[in-house]
Amino acid sequence: MEVILLKDIENVGKAGSTLKVKDGYARNYLFPHNLAVVSSSGNIKNLEQKKQQMDLQREKIKKAAESLKTKIEALSLTIPVLTKEKDKMYGSITVVELVKALKDENIEIDKNCVQLEEPIKTVGIYEIPAQIHPEVTAKIKVWVVEK
Repeated sequence: MEVILLKDIENVGKAGSTLKVKDGYARNYLFPHNLAVVSSSGNIKNLEQKKQQMDLQREKIKKAAESLKTKIEALSLTIPVLTKEKDKMYGSITVVELVKALKDENIEIDKNCVQLEEPIKTVGIYEIPAQIHPEVTAKIKVWVVEK
């Protein structure tokens, strides 16, 4: 049976693709879970319209991510910390503190976007990547200074 997938299904296909599956798989799994529809001329036309709308939506999201990237890269965060001896901090700066510092600058990003490999434990200047969108990565400039 030929079906059109409505959602991405791991090891099967991506949303919008037309593929042949066994009748039982389509009737018992794909159709009841609204994951696919029968491939017909009407459904193909609807799919094309939805693809155009989804492409426009993706483009809009990407443009928003690009503008957020320019905001982030124009910004330089300064985080004052208490230090012990020779540039060592009492604690560390984690993703949560970075997201909070960005929020204080009116920039909202998810903490899962920030790609900090390990917490910052010394005073210095850092560039931390943030994956805002699958195709857009911004560099967050962070200055960690003594109080």
